[in-house]
Amino acid sequence: MSGERTLKTAADLLAAGLIDDGTVHETEAVARRYAVAVTPAIAALIDPADPADPIARQFLPSSAELVTLPQERDDPIGDRPHTPVKGIVHRYPDRVLFKAVHVCPVYCRFCFRREMVGPDGDGTLAPTEMEAAFAYIAAHPEIWEVILTGGDPLILSPRRLAEIMRGLAAIDHVRIVRFHTRVPVANPDNIDADLIAALKESGKTLWVALHANHPRELTPQARDACARLVDAGIAMVSQSVLLKGVNDDPTVLGALMRAFVESRIKPYYLHHPDLAPGTGHFRMDIGEGQAIVAALRGHVSGLCQPAYVLDIPGGHGKAPLGPDAVAPGPDGCWSVSDYRGGLHVWPPRP
Repeated sequence: MSGERTLKTAADLLAAGLIDDGTVHETEAVARRYAVAVTPAIAALIDPADPADPIARQFLPSSAELVTLPQERDDPIGDRPHTPVKGIVHRYPDRVLFKAVHVCPVYCRFCFRREMVGPDGDGTLAPTEMEAAFAYIAAHPEIWEVILTGGDPLILSPRRLAEIMRGLAAIDHVRIVRFHTRVPVANPDNIDADLIAALKESGKTLWVALHANHPRELTPQARDACARLVDAGIAMVSQSVLLKGVNDDPTVLGALMRAFVESRIKPYYLHHPDLAPGTGHFRMDIGEGQAIVAALRGHVSGLCQPAYVLDIPGGHGKAPLGPDAVAPGPDGCWSVSDYRGGLHVWPPRP
């Protein structure tokens, strides 16, 4: 049994039966380099008897994380070049990331911000830094959306969240507030009436993007947590990462997307893994990813189709990776492929 506390050390994981004596030293080595945290809700999903368990692969440290490839980098999507003040990333004209906290309830082994999060990461913004972040947003009327990320913003107390939301309420040109989180999956009981009331303090239109990568993560408790958000009028979308050994299979990926839709969560982004250090064992070729995503077309509902994207290193934003269904043909026509692989001419010839 995992107990009722978050597991943060090799000794914790050993006592919970999630690792064995033979992997303690390598787990300790990884934990010295990257943050580790496994909540009771996540620990309960792990099958320690399955060496290929997709939940374990996401959250239990592996010695493969100590192998850094030449192309990997500590800021793989270029947050730092687009950080005008601490806690703000302004990469796109009409929206900013607001990184109020750099702590998470669980630490994904493939995290693209793994050098910035955790107990030894960038920490929570100090009051003066928070004021500077609000001042930056207020001074830029082109900012229509503020995206609370980090770290995981829903790890903050309702009191702290309410303070942030009241700060955003005072900025008229901000119309949308979005939260990126794993809390409904990792700590579903935390999504309670107090937290929801705090989120609604701003009076803005709210969206919550849930990060989950395998259908087993959408437990009844997680679905209930999401239902509490949706029933409170908060719209939800999903984010997932296409991960080798976790969801790199059309059947698994399709089941995940259906689980989102069943939970009233619209599939949004499916990310190609970023070039974070020590994450090469999760990545596949883009062509492999395109084939997996293409296999969803026509076989699962259109509601279940995420946008497959790559964050271009250096801070250049997202690029769509989805396979094209059309290609230019002769005489101004187009060649169009259906979901079975058949080719058609458009417009049809008379």
